[in-house]
Amino acid sequence: MKKFLQVVEKLSLVTNVVAGASLTFLMGLTVLDVVLRGFKHPIVGTYELVGFAGAMAIGLALPYTSWYRAHVFVDFLVTRLKRRPRQFVNSLTRLASLALFWLFGWRLLRYGFDLKKFGEVSLTLQLPFYPVAWVLTVGCWLVVLVLAADLVKIFRGEYD
Repeated sequence: MKKFLQVVEKLSLVTNVVAGASLTFLMGLTVLDVVLRGFKHPIVGTYELVGFAGAMAIGLALPYTSWYRAHVFVDFLVTRLKRRPRQFVNSLTRLASLALFWLFGWRLLRYGFDLKKFGEVSLTLQLPFYPVAWVLTVGCWLVVLVLAADLVKIFRGEYD
């Protein structure tokens, strides 16, 4: 199980680095477009590229954020519970979240296949949409692995 936890943590880190690169690209492109607009030479397709990069940044940052529990959550009631009930509630919420993110990933994967099948592309640059849906699928399914790792930590008494 320790190897599983290490692999999930490493995958989360890798996707977070890609998310950071996507965010850096998004910011750089936006700044460059604004500057070039001042010289009447905007970058064609900036809106589309920023949308793609933003989706990738958010979707690929989710596993890392979930691994380190860096997201906003309300636990003031759960922290007041004794160990066993707290483990039960944490397990229940992780299982529900796991099912939800598995479903998100599955639907995004199918949506990506539909986008590819029908040849959906962006308006200006004619970039296909399906790779973005598939990248988001990867992000969702890595969150599933993170939540499974949380369950392992809960049952081992290492989660708190």
